[in-house]
Amino acid sequence: MGLIEVNGIRAYAYHGCLTEEGRIGGHYSVDVAIDTDLTQAETTDKLHDTIDYGRVTAIVKEQMDERANLVEVVARRIIEALKAEWPGRARWRVRLTKEHPPVAGAVDHVVYTLEG
Repeated sequence: MGLIEVNGIRAYAYHGCLTEEGRIGGHYSVDVAIDTDLTQAETTDKLHDTIDYGRVTAIVKEQMDERANLVEVVARRIIEALKAEWPGRARWRVRLTKEHPPVAGAVDHVVYTLEG
């Protein structure tokens, strides 16, 4: 088994329940981890035998571009899109960070983590 992590995928998106969030948007960061059998890639040295982290980044950005009220919904869409691209027995983890959410008090960020 091997673990690939694609960390710090940056996006500016318009998620949130407040009207202002839909107009103004905010900064997000997404981390993706894939735990899967990469034995073939370890021996072939071929991109098609592994998880292409360029494609992972593109999928995350595609899903971040589609507005939602809740980051939970966005994380679910990301993980489902990744699983559709690479079906199989991989274990996926998506960690979605919303920076400086508009809540009472000073909050640096909130994080939602989904595994599947």
